Amino acid sequence: MPVRPIVLFPHHVLKRACDPVDPADPHARSVALDLIDTLDAAPGVGVAAPQIGEPLRIAVVDATRSLRHAEAAQGRFVLFNPRIVHREGEQLFREGCLSIPDYTGNVRRSARITVRAQGLEGEPIEVTAAGFEAVVFQHELDHLDGILFLDRIADVKTDLFRRKSKKLAT
Repeated sequence: MPVRPIVLFPHHVLKRACDPVDPADPHARSVALDLIDTLDAAPGVGVAAPQIGEPLRIAVVDATRSLRHAEAAQGRFVLFNPRIVHREGEQLFREGCLSIPDYTGNVRRSARITVRAQGLEGEPIEVTAAGFEAVVFQHELDHLDGILFLDRIADVKTDLFRRKSKKLAT
């Protein structure tokens, strides 16, 4: 499937809540495969359907692409209709986003989460993630609700930073 261009902020699709999908729907499956190829061609650790212009509840997460956090990550997940069913703890992480390439920001997230979704073949998925991987899941699932990391920054004056380099998979 093709690598799709990343939609950049302030495009309206990034602020829209996405529609649920049926993994058996050919268009939804095609979007998921495009997300996989797009992530493989990008410097990030996750991508959501609205980031390629599709307002659908589909995301791909792969924290193993991070040089610093790969050992603690569980692999690649293709997620249809994901939702967080459990949260615990709190952590502060510096986040970046393919759709906001010039900035990073400090964001408070849950330290440990459990996500339920359907996989590429429609199979049920349940994954518990902690640390960096939990941040990646939360960031991508926020995209499906029209929420950007910018919306979660407590103070733009102290928690938003101009990116020094374009490298995102940190």
